Amino acid sequence: MDNQRLFLLVALALVMLLVWTTWQQDYGPRQAETTAPTQEEQADAAAPEPGAADDRTADDPASPGGREDDAPGASDDTGSGADSEAIMADTVRVTTDVLDIEIPLAGGNIRQAALREHTRAVDDDTPFQLLGNTDPLFVAQSGLIGDEVEAPGHMAEWEAVAERYTLEDDADQIEVPLRWRSESGVTITRRYLFERDSYLVRVVHEVENASDADWRGYQYSQLRRTTETEGPGFLGAASYTGGVLYSPEEKYQKISFGDMDKEDISLDIADGWLAMIQHYFLAAWVPPRDQELRYYSRVSRGEYILGHSSPWQSVAAGDTQAFENRLFIGPKEQDRLDAVAAGLELTVDYGWLTIISKPLFVALDWIHDVVGNWGWSIILLTLGIKLVFYKLSETSYRSMARMRKLQPEMQKLKERYGEDRQQMNQELMQLYKKEKVNPLGGCLPILIQIPVFIALYWVLLESVELRQAPWILWIQDLAERDPFYVLPLLMGATMFLQQKLNPAPMDPIQQKIMMGLPLVFTIFFMFFPAGLVLYWVTNNSLSILQQWIITRRIEAGAKS
Repeated sequence: MDNQRLFLLVALALVMLLVWTTWQQDYGPRQAETTAPTQEEQADAAAPEPGAADDRTADDPASPGGREDDAPGASDDTGSGADSEAIMADTVRVTTDVLDIEIPLAGGNIRQAALREHTRAVDDDTPFQLLGNTDPLFVAQSGLIGDEVEAPGHMAEWEAVAERYTLEDDADQIEVPLRWRSESGVTITRRYLFERDSYLVRVVHEVENASDADWRGYQYSQLRRTTETEGPGFLGAASYTGGVLYSPEEKYQKISFGDMDKEDISLDIADGWLAMIQHYFLAAWVPPRDQELRYYSRVSRGEYILGHSSPWQSVAAGDTQAFENRLFIGPKEQDRLDAVAAGLELTVDYGWLTIISKPLFVALDWIHDVVGNWGWSIILLTLGIKLVFYKLSETSYRSMARMRKLQPEMQKLKERYGEDRQQMNQELMQLYKKEKVNPLGGCLPILIQIPVFIALYWVLLESVELRQAPWILWIQDLAERDPFYVLPLLMGATMFLQQKLNPAPMDPIQQKIMMGLPLVFTIFFMFFPAGLVLYWVTNNSLSILQQWIITRRIEAGAKS
């Protein structure tokens, strides 16, 4: 096999993988466009009745039974009995050190959530809005469904005692209570508990039954969103956007918008969670452990709904009981995710090379803790990878250097045998055997390293830590392209220098292709994130240095 042809195929395969990813990001097919539903349509859209899909009995604690008109969102009961302390505003605003939340009293759910430590862009100090009524719609909802008793669904009217809550400097927690009352005497208090330096919100429904009869119902919690109608930036389209379920048995499962379009899901899961994720950020409902819940999905008027419902719970007359849940609204910071729930860190999706990518991120994160700059961390990590593969690279470069030394002899064979390729290949194999050169020696070590390179590519692509992270001078966001294209031009130059150190292909067509590759790579890398290009420039530069040293040694040995 021709060594140069194989090497060319390997190089083209790697670059085409990255090029295909880039093409999909900017020009590939996107989710079907939808028009954001009106408020009236949102109020009418109902998630499925948990347990109705398989007609289980109401006595089954894992799947509450009920009537079709009990579906979450179908109830228009707003309660009664005004509180003399209730405010007149229609929205409660909550501000912590990391979150800026708006809770409309119509529904009492978090419909606006901005992340104060993550801005829209480097030159825009506006906090990044994760949840909102904008396009795309993305909201978190919860409510209660009663068994022939009144209960507030996610469109019920709630009362509040304050219009604004702010986490003070000397406080570690804020509690935001909302209240709903029925005519029969049942009072339900929804409490939101926010903590300092936390994106995790506790949501508690406290049922106080002051009526003359038992109250029986269950809690549901769901995420609701539409697809993107305008494509995100360069990186956003490459990352998965859609639903996710986790269970101890099946582990991490993607429930894409396409899957939801095909059929509704209905699963009983204990110790699991659900989420809607996008590039860098997610919202997730994480229920209490050791409790089996019904997980469901539905599509209604262009809205994709993913939720779960609790078992039935009875509250005797005169008693008080509570339903609890937790809502995570924030970035995919792996340390935080791992502390919230098992498997939640898997929402940082490294794809099929996760087993390699995760250790690489751990190493990158550790280096950053030492040097305090993600750009220098990428450079040092690349250096570390080169040291790990030093012997493999050395074998490859020695083989290439010997092949380069044989170029004059190989050219003579080509001229002697002309179009008789079979005879020429036989003579080449004799030459390789005589000079003890392995024509595959330059490619096999590189093939072994390719999975590591691709894994690091996904680490740099998926890690929110690099979003808006500066390096030096003009590079103020490693997750965005180089604004002046300096790094792509350096990458093209280093690739050109590498070619000069390698033996030239004997085939004229291959020679022309190889000569054009640096230009092609440079053009494509102009649209790559600066962090990725920095990695390639560093890797190429170290490879050039190593290859130059090895080549000089071999040439010096030949002269002596």
